[in-house]
Amino acid sequence: MLRGLWKLTWLEIKIFLREPLGAIGTLLFPILIFILLGKVGGGRISAPDRNAPSVVGPDLPIFASILIALSAVLSLATIVAIYREGGILKRLRATPMRRHTILTAHVVVKLLFALATLLALIAAGKRVFPAQLNAPMFSFSLAVLFSTLSILSIGFVLASLIPTARFVQPVGALLFYPMVALSGLFFPVEALPPTLRLIARLLPLTYAVSLMRGTWRAESWFAHGTDVAALLLVIAVSVAASARFFRWE
Repeated sequence: MLRGLWKLTWLEIKIFLREPLGAIGTLLFPILIFILLGKVGGGRISAPDRNAPSVVGPDLPIFASILIALSAVLSLATIVAIYREGGILKRLRATPMRRHTILTAHVVVKLLFALATLLALIAAGKRVFPAQLNAPMFSFSLAVLFSTLSILSIGFVLASLIPTARFVQPVGALLFYPMVALSGLFFPVEALPPTLRLIARLLPLTYAVSLMRGTWRAESWFAHGTDVAALLLVIAVSVAASARFFRWE
């Protein structure tokens, strides 16, 4: 199983890198946003500025990490839909590889690219904002990858329910980007009206932002047990839904 997973993962990496625009958009776009917004905010990463939004201040790394996760999930859902339309999934299912190995390879590829983008973002941050980046990077990186995995699981549900690649990206954008507005990244969830506050509490990005923000501030994972449990629940529900609705052709 592991040998087949590695071979398919390596194949998917090479296929992804053959599309320069997709690779550049996935790998470089969050980094460019990070650097540009950091410059707009005067390089203030760790110290808040009352005259600037938090996404150009202390929450800028969380905002860039959310962009990494969303780029990964939209790319995943689109690729799965393209493979289904082209009959590639059907042919892969006919091989000796197990079904979960085929789908796991796509997840591993997206997590690897998310990690590569995150490491590049950290390197860029240390070069551009050397004095401010003193957060526990290992814990923060784990939080980003765990949050990305949770959101990727929703991408499989999206790819399961939407039959064609033409509609996956616009529907995904309409689904995920409004979540960012309600996630607590731009303003506290407690400041929202009661109805929007309830909706925010049902969105996975709310818990992803809370976990990332906490680890960035060197808070313990145990202090964010609710966030971790919520994201694990999203994974469990999404996997169950994907197993029920996923179509190979």
